[in-house]
Amino acid sequence: MGKCLLSIDWDYFICSKASEYSYIENSKSILDAWYKRYFIFRKQGKDLQRLYSLSPEIRDFWMKVKQKFAIEPKVKVYISDSHVISYKVAKESRCSEVYLFDAHADLGYGGLASLNFELNCANWLGKLLKEKIIQRANIIYSPYAFEKPHDFREINAIYDVKYLRWENIPTGIEVVAVHICRSGAWTPPWYDANFLNFIQDSGLSNIEFIDFKVRNWNTRDINLSQQIKYMLA
Repeated sequence: MGKCLLSIDWDYFICSKASEYSYIENSKSILDAWYKRYFIFRKQGKDLQRLYSLSPEIRDFWMKVKQKFAIEPKVKVYISDSHVISYKVAKESRCSEVYLFDAHADLGYGGLASLNFELNCANWLGKLLKEKIIQRANIIYSPYAFEKPHDFREINAIYDVKYLRWENIPTGIEVVAVHICRSGAWTPPWYDANFLNFIQDSGLSNIEFIDFKVRNWNTRDINLSQQIKYMLA
């Protein structure tokens, strides 16, 4: 068993009753777009925040992880908003496989052709396989994921991709790096405090934040000009 990157997307824990969309990662999509959605739903008499909830799995997630993965207390932990960082971490850490907890497989949407696109948050894992940086990708889908393994049949047929449940994960997996991604375009800003608590609950201390800012979510003190700005986002 080779070296492993443990990659965790915060959207693994997000249950949404809102429609699933594909978003471009940028400064507007991680905050302004959330305010825009909030005001659109409010005009419809709906509360956007009531359409989302956090999985109770966050309470025992790290306990379950440590039953399966061998993680030294000083292992390097990277925190970012974009999941693209996992590509760089896996490459620099010379990992042979990735274990990914996510609501999205990030193998590349659009079949094998999508692996020819520039590196992005939707194809970083497929790129690692294509470029032979890693030998195997192990994906543990969120219980709330909309996509299915057969959505990636072309990629699955060529590369070693495993779709696992907790009970199928072997024990004693050597973790050389951990990446925890917020994916702010997909995860609500009002859960940022929970996200930081989740990181703290890991018990890991060698943490580096990369291009990450806690978002300010305050719908009470927004004036009309700010609301117009958000609606134009």
